[in-house]
Parts: sequence; C-alpha cells; structure tokens
Amino acid sequence: MTATLYCFGESGNAYKAALTMQLAGYDWTPRFVDFFNGETRSPEFRALNPMGEVPVLAEGDLVLTQSGVIQQHIAARTGKLAGAENPEVLRWLLWDNHKLSSQAGMTRFLANFVPEDKRPAAVISFMQGRLKAAYATLNAHLEGREWIVGDAPSIADTACCGYLYYPEPFGFNREDWPHLDTWLTRLSALPGWKHPYDLMPGSPADRL
Repeated sequence: MTATLYCFGESGNAYKAALTMQLAGYDWTPRFVDFFNGETRSPEFRALNPMGEVPVLAEGDLVLTQSGVIQQHIAARTGKLAGAENPEVLRWLLWDNHKLSSQAGMTRFLANFVPEDKRPAAVISFMQGRLKAAYATLNAHLEGREWIVGDAPSIADTACCGYLYYPEPFGFNREDWPHLDTWLTRLSALPGWKHPYDLMPGSPADRL
C-alpha cells in the first residue's frame, strides 16, 4: 500500500518525514498542500489534522501527524533507521524540536516569506542568536562522529537536518560549522537522498 504524505516543499518538518521515507525505501507519494493560500486552515484539512499542520501521513485507515511520530512509524516498520526506542535518538529528537527546527523554521519564515516591509528585524536577530547556540551544540557533538547517534543514520539525523539544506538565508552558513557541513554532505550522499525542493512539490519559485 502506497502511503500519502501531505506536504509542501518549503516545510522543513515535512522534509523530515519525506526524507525518512525516502532513505528507508518506503512506498510513498507526496500530496501537495497549498499552505501559502491557506489550505491548512480549511475545514477539509482540519478534518484530516485538527492541528492544521503538515506533515500528515495517510496509509489506509492510519493517519499520523507530527514529523517525529511519522519518522518513528517508518523506522519501526522498516528497521532501516534507528528510531526513538533508543533513548539517545529520542533525546536528540526532542532537542531538535525544542532548540533547532522550531526556531529555524520560524526564523526562516520571518526572514524570507513575510513581506519585506513587515519583517521584524529585532525578532529575527534574537532568534538567530538562539540558533547560533544550537548550531554550536550540534557541531561540537558531531566532532569525531559520522552520525548523531551510533555508527549509522537514525531518525535523529533526518530530524536535525530538516531545515539545514534550504537555500533561503536565515543565518545558517555551513562553512561556519565544519562538523555540521561534513555531516550534511555525508547525509546527502546516502542512496535516495534528495533536496527538499526535489523531494516534495512546492517551492518559492512557484509563487513568483
């Protein structure tokens, strides 16, 4: 049975789920969600996910929301990536959700997708300072390691990378963080890896 992932290319959280399925060789297909024209606020989408967010995984009668839950489902079903049954993987999933992806997603949105005359410069600067501390934490952890946990990729890797491949400027420069840069390069060399704009439908270019 082919799973459907409700997603759009600009969503780093959707990318976590899509990339996990891609690297695990899962049978899935994307379904574009028109976030920028309000689809996630529509009654039809809220019936699917009352939280009004992507990603959503629909697989037969099963509907899952939240990227970490979907990642864990894929890891458990395939055994291809270590999952949250490993406490260290779970620790990094929670850290990413609190310290990295949530802040990177907000900062990237404010710095790129809000009309330029309405972008809150002070908020963006503050968030970039917080993100710098998160980058430093992960960069230091990756020194001498190939992967975030253990000696093989896990859903900790596909979670923490969620926003770090995007081209829009939001204060993350790979060259400033050599261990992050090496890790991202290693991850992108895995069979099946694709850039978010190649893996999911929707990109800023579509709205020009």
